[in-house]
Amino acid sequence: MVKKEFIAKPFEATTQQHAIFIHENDAVDLGVDVGDRVKLSLDDNDLIAVVETTTSLVEEGFIGTFSKVTDCLALEKGDKIGLNPTSTPDSVKYIRKKIGGGILSESEIHSIIEDIVEGELTDQEMTAFLVAEEMGGTSLEERMAMTKSMVDTGQVIDFEREPVMDVHSIGGIPGNDYAMITVPIAAAAGFTVPKTSSRAITSPAGTPDVMEVLCDVSFSLEEISEIVEEVGAVLAWGGAVNLAPADDILVKLERSLSIDPRGQMLASVLSKKMSVGSDEILIDIPTGSGAKVESHEEAKDLAHDFMDLGHKLGLDIETAITYGGQPLGYNVGPGLEAREVLRTLRGEGPKSLVEKGCSLAGILLEMAGEAKFGKGKDLALDILESGEALDKMRDIIECQGGDPEVELDDLPLGDCTGEFCAPRSGYVKKIDNSVITEMARKAGSPKDKGAGLKLFYKEGQKVEEGEPLVRVFSEYENKLGDAMMLAKNEPPVSIETMLLERYSGSR
Repeated sequence: MVKKEFIAKPFEATTQQHAIFIHENDAVDLGVDVGDRVKLSLDDNDLIAVVETTTSLVEEGFIGTFSKVTDCLALEKGDKIGLNPTSTPDSVKYIRKKIGGGILSESEIHSIIEDIVEGELTDQEMTAFLVAEEMGGTSLEERMAMTKSMVDTGQVIDFEREPVMDVHSIGGIPGNDYAMITVPIAAAAGFTVPKTSSRAITSPAGTPDVMEVLCDVSFSLEEISEIVEEVGAVLAWGGAVNLAPADDILVKLERSLSIDPRGQMLASVLSKKMSVGSDEILIDIPTGSGAKVESHEEAKDLAHDFMDLGHKLGLDIETAITYGGQPLGYNVGPGLEAREVLRTLRGEGPKSLVEKGCSLAGILLEMAGEAKFGKGKDLALDILESGEALDKMRDIIECQGGDPEVELDDLPLGDCTGEFCAPRSGYVKKIDNSVITEMARKAGSPKDKGAGLKLFYKEGQKVEEGEPLVRVFSEYENKLGDAMMLAKNEPPVSIETMLLERYSGSR
């Protein structure tokens, strides 16, 4: 006899999909196995969930629910839940089609994305979909369908103004704080820039991690809309709102697999921008050794893909291929990067950050018709040097709940420090992005806001033996030790002497 009613036992644990635990004996009685789907019913609410089995976590007749199920059904301990086996959704059939090399229709892709958002696909099924994209690629039509479906299955903001601008970097280099320069410049020129970004997953700090040192970054859609209406821009964490939610789920799986399917990345970026009403979008593609994109040819190919997809979606897309062979600024980690951003807005920042921030802002100003082609950077530099960008950033910080007059010394900085010094005199040959990133994360960044690295030299600069090349900051001695051990085993900076070889001998 099939059991159809169980007693709820909520667990404080989270999964991407809706999942439950039942006792193995109950699973046998129901005729279900691990990974099978069941329909849960409580009062007038129904929910599809995936089965996991156990012999110890719950007793027979009980159902263990993960947080997602508990929240969706508003469950409380002891509630009686109806449970019946149900069939596998059609989207799984479409995933198998993609694995076999097929081209998916718009409706098939929408079915997959909708089921991802509704929690009806398992991690294994979503992973299979990502791997199929990685191995088989995606057509332009599939990318269009993916982007539109991601937008349609989430919330959107309509600012009722034109143009709505945005700038996005595909990332891959540490210390990439251009957005906190570019956005206030464009907003100071009178344009709307609702910049939402992801927190760092594998990098030392994302824009929200740095901005969070100065003010709040977690807002509802209504709050984001109010901030933008008041000051023209926002620098917020996109994960706090339901913008293209399928993307947030898939990105976590991509990171765990260390894959980044081209079509998925394009859809990910543009769906987020479309969700906030952006119609003029600038894509930054850092290129160089140690960056996500290492060759100029690959960068041009990616730029064309962005522009082709944007054109099909009715968006005005520009791309900028920028140098990404070393960290952008001299500081890596939330507190350190926040200091560098404020110094740059005050006219005291490194040329590299000024150059990139103003160059990208200049392109936005040209896209908006505020400056003639090739003249946008000069206008952006004028806005920066006049102090208008700093004033706008102070407005943004205040509107996001921070102190607009914050002093640099008030920002977090770890008091445990160590230095990696030049082993010989010479010139900086290479700064290894991947080692710099890993050192900063071992030091505690981005979770520990005072953790990170300060670089003293960039490529091509002359150094003397024993001079500090990198200073590490951490809030904990053990984390500092981990970062310094990595630097010892994998030097973050390579030094080359002028005398590369000496040869002597008889002719």
